[in-house]
Amino acid sequence: MKKYFYVIDIQYLGYRFHGWQKQPNVKTLHLMVDRTLNFILEGKYFKSLISGRTDAMVSAEHAAFELFLREPLENTAAFLQLFNYNLPQDIRALTIREVGKDFNIINHSKVKEYVYLFAFGEKCHPFCAPIMTTILDDLDIDVMKQGAKLFEGEHYLWSYCYKPTENGIYTREILQCELVENTTYTANYFPEKTYLLRVKGKGFMRNQIRLMMGTLIDLGKGKLSLQDIKDSLVPESRIKMNYIAPASGLILNSVEFESAS
Repeated sequence: MKKYFYVIDIQYLGYRFHGWQKQPNVKTLHLMVDRTLNFILEGKYFKSLISGRTDAMVSAEHAAFELFLREPLENTAAFLQLFNYNLPQDIRALTIREVGKDFNIINHSKVKEYVYLFAFGEKCHPFCAPIMTTILDDLDIDVMKQGAKLFEGEHYLWSYCYKPTENGIYTREILQCELVENTTYTANYFPEKTYLLRVKGKGFMRNQIRLMMGTLIDLGKGKLSLQDIKDSLVPESRIKMNYIAPASGLILNSVEFESAS
């Protein structure tokens, strides 16, 4: 039977969801997306597959999923409009495009960029909570910027994997890692200065970015040194980094595919 394949780019606020993957008795992003698709496709066959799962409370500026159908969409623009009309307000579809049968959204080569938004030194307005982590202690931002750069390149990242196993692949390349002042996200209730960690790579392990961010926060507090981070990145290092930064500050910023045809 012939199938038709589409890639849909979406964005969402993850604060009230238990991540992407469907789970019993909790509200997840995949559940809401599939429930909406089932309604607008009026019960016709479909299957949806995400490019990579996100954890509970993690948001996305730009994620993507593949939609498999047995009948072609007659008007993709009208479909996108109907999809958005019926999605909850914290999920929005951005674009839709047809792709070939050889495209696989999981296995197709892609680069992901995450950002982690945070502020420090004062109690923030509660409205910040869905997308920003607040560290009440003072932080040394300059040393954190130096620490972030240490992650760039190919390193052994066992220390930055949640519950690592003996047979995991821990030598990975981080294409970009920088800590900068945030000028991307603004609101009148934000603190005067906020910051973001930007990390780009082809693949990330469970809680990797949050462990990296937690390590940089401990560095900024003076609990760790730059040498501690250097030591954690050498082959076969077994230094355990324990602080996993809160999920709500993490945003999947972009997913770039080499080709979508």
